[in-house]
Amino acid sequence: MNASRVMLGGLLAGLVMNVGEAALHGGVLAEPTATAMAALGRNEASSAAGLTALIGITFIEGVLGVWLYAMLSQQGIARVPAAVAAGLTVWVLSAVYAAVYLGAGFPNLLPPSVVWLPVVWDLIEFPLAIFIGALVYRESRSAV
Repeated sequence: MNASRVMLGGLLAGLVMNVGEAALHGGVLAEPTATAMAALGRNEASSAAGLTALIGITFIEGVLGVWLYAMLSQQGIARVPAAVAAGLTVWVLSAVYAAVYLGAGFPNLLPPSVVWLPVVWDLIEFPLAIFIGALVYRESRSAV
């Protein structure tokens, strides 16, 4: 496995995911989330440390997704199916888990659209981001 290409492709995938998450949470869900938070009496903005952690974790998700892609591609799985499988794995472990956690652990705290729209959004975003990262990945010459 070409670790430097996993890292490079993973950082690219993480960038795509971070841009997608910024569009989702800073644009599409900004108003409904702000309304829900105001109804809870929570009007403060996210902290810089919190946002930095979210951005960093998203880059880690990208690296892990491309690492999974590399593992699958070493098993002879073609690029698209391997990228989709890796992206869906990261999606289940991240987006689906978070929504289920919010829904089960804090029922009716946030509107369902604020909880579940990211799951649908990420169902497209994560495999696409991993595919884009996978375009950078290739085995080292010594492994061929």
